[in-house]
Amino acid sequence: MSIKVQSVSKSYDAQLALHQISFSAKKGEIIGFLGPNGAGKSTMMKILTGYILPNEGEVSVNDIDVLSNAIEAQKNIGYLPEQNPLYVDMYVKEYLQFQASIFKVPKERVQEVIEQVGLTPEVHKKIGQLSKGYQQRVGIAAAILHNPEVLILDEPTTGLDPNQLQEIRTLIQKLGKEKTILFSTHIMQEVEAVCDRVIIIKKGELLLDKPLKELKESNEQSVEVTFDYKIEEQFIQKLPYLKSFKNNFDNTWYLTFDAQEDMRPVIFDFAQEQGLKILELSSQNQSLEKLFKEVTN
Repeated sequence: MSIKVQSVSKSYDAQLALHQISFSAKKGEIIGFLGPNGAGKSTMMKILTGYILPNEGEVSVNDIDVLSNAIEAQKNIGYLPEQNPLYVDMYVKEYLQFQASIFKVPKERVQEVIEQVGLTPEVHKKIGQLSKGYQQRVGIAAAILHNPEVLILDEPTTGLDPNQLQEIRTLIQKLGKEKTILFSTHIMQEVEAVCDRVIIIKKGELLLDKPLKELKESNEQSVEVTFDYKIEEQFIQKLPYLKSFKNNFDNTWYLTFDAQEDMRPVIFDFAQEQGLKILELSSQNQSLEKLFKEVTN
């Protein structure tokens, strides 16, 4: 496994940041690491990089124990923190050459990485002159200079405009073909577009760990329907495959079904049987954003 986390807990004085977190990741996986603010995402990422130590548990990267052999493990890790630590007065190529000297990688690698992340048009500018999107590219370039097998990205798309988002998304997808990538974000569309798997934590507890494909193939569907007059709950409960229901206001109901078939024709038939007319009807499948809200609430 590229990443293996077993029963990791971390507290700061009396505040518990992580509690018995366990997960693993294999090469070629792109994992969305999600959770509300203060959930413990950044703490977990810092532990994975060897920057801080947990109170208990085991962490390994490429079968190297991060807790007892952090320097060796870090040779296999590329890390972009939430606050991108760039020297804004340095030129792009100058900065990357400086980073290359730290990692003791050949100078030719700098030019390879510049081309790989699409920095060529901006290479002769100072980092402080770059847009936020290009600054993020510089951060990613620095993280992959030593060609690590594991890439950890903490909020890599924060503050980017739609075009920059698309560019960074494409870059992450390209890198994910040959590396294990764990990245946190609050943008659900990014996760749905890029990730193979989703991990959700809240208050230091792991709530969900599933392949994105499995989540997308969920049978759950939601339907909002407005009838021409108000009906009682006992009639709504006659609908097949009904998982939950809520009377939003007056004649409007929000219905959740667990079924593969489209439930809209079933609702039409139900309305006819009950002598009702449907004034409005809209349907949607389970979205990651909705699932995130349900799980974290």
